[in-house]
Amino acid sequence: MGPLSTKAFLIIGAAKMLMIFVGWLTAVAGVTLAERKIAAWIQDRSGPNRVGPWGLFQPIADGLKNFLKEEVRPAGSSRWVFYLAPVISMFPAMVVFAVIPIAAPLPTRWGTVNMIVADLPIGILYILAIASLGVYGLVLGGWSSNSKYSFLGGVRASAQMISYEVALGLSLVPILMVAGNVTLPQLVSQQQDALWYILPLMVGYLFLTASYFAETNRLPFDMPEAESELVAGFHTEYSAMKFAMFMLAEYANMVTAAALMATLFFGGWDIPFWSGDNMTLAADGSVAGAAPAWWKTTLTGLCFAAKTGFFILVFIWVRWTVPRFRYDQVMSLGWKVLIPMEVVYVALLGGAMLYLDYLGIPFGTRYALYLTALNVVLMLVIVFVVDRNRIILGAGWRQTRPQRVKSEWIEYADRRQDSR
Repeated sequence: MGPLSTKAFLIIGAAKMLMIFVGWLTAVAGVTLAERKIAAWIQDRSGPNRVGPWGLFQPIADGLKNFLKEEVRPAGSSRWVFYLAPVISMFPAMVVFAVIPIAAPLPTRWGTVNMIVADLPIGILYILAIASLGVYGLVLGGWSSNSKYSFLGGVRASAQMISYEVALGLSLVPILMVAGNVTLPQLVSQQQDALWYILPLMVGYLFLTASYFAETNRLPFDMPEAESELVAGFHTEYSAMKFAMFMLAEYANMVTAAALMATLFFGGWDIPFWSGDNMTLAADGSVAGAAPAWWKTTLTGLCFAAKTGFFILVFIWVRWTVPRFRYDQVMSLGWKVLIPMEVVYVALLGGAMLYLDYLGIPFGTRYALYLTALNVVLMLVIVFVVDRNRIILGAGWRQTRPQRVKSEWIEYADRRQDSR
């Protein structure tokens, strides 16, 4: 079957954009409810339980509340910039999701369709370029509010996000070195042929996770909106739907980051230990590998959703269990720890790949296992040698020898016995 006609391409493209947008909004609404439920569980309370069964309609109530609230603009603020900042903040997260493949190709009456809105040849570079635009919304929102708290939040946001953009880009270099291309569907296909990149590039995954926590302004990196220092940071003066758009942008960035981590390191929509989904759609409409089917598309889509949901749970879990860094610690971690370690890691990985190529080992499972062994050694070095302050394992990871401690009533009884 040949490529799609122009009319079919436009219709299917519009349908995919609508499906992605609706699914994206549904996921963001679900994440807001999941965060409140998980936070309540961690803090030993009930959480939302009044609106609908088990509080499932709470996101609808929150959206309606923000929609009906009064729009307030502070005196002395820059009007149009103040209104435009939430839109600029929300736009990049929506657009980045368009280049992420969410399922196996779907056969239709017009031809086989890739389950991705835009299969760009510059996939990862496009993600880095568009995602970096989100900082403009935070900076403009803080500057235009005519508030010192908002302004300081915007300054912090610009410093933090620009700093960790460098670390984020360096954490993606190992994937480019191993894969040899930047398109996300090809990355998924290569992980199906060998191993998921989480094994041969686990150190890169560690760096990427830390960078994405900082890029999404989530704890322990929420310096731009630290409540105990800046009231609410860059969106202190925002209310109603403009405030809701900032919140939607934060959760949308979290969903997009989770989807990217699932795609780059956990095989995307690939179902492990099953070759029935190993298929690739060429530009001429031909399919290489297994035959596509609608039920395969459904299964792989559910698998991708499960992987993305897992990383969203990690984001939420870390927020409610790890204390916030100081501002100087955040900057030091980015410039003095992450970036130098990533440069060394890229150099070591490049040397290992050159040696494997010199030995004539082709890219495949054996090649990936050699890189896995290297990454295991590097991970042990990072945890037990480099991490001297026990940031990863914790300061009390070595259990001290238990000591017997007498209770107060036993000591009181001993004193009475001695006095007699």
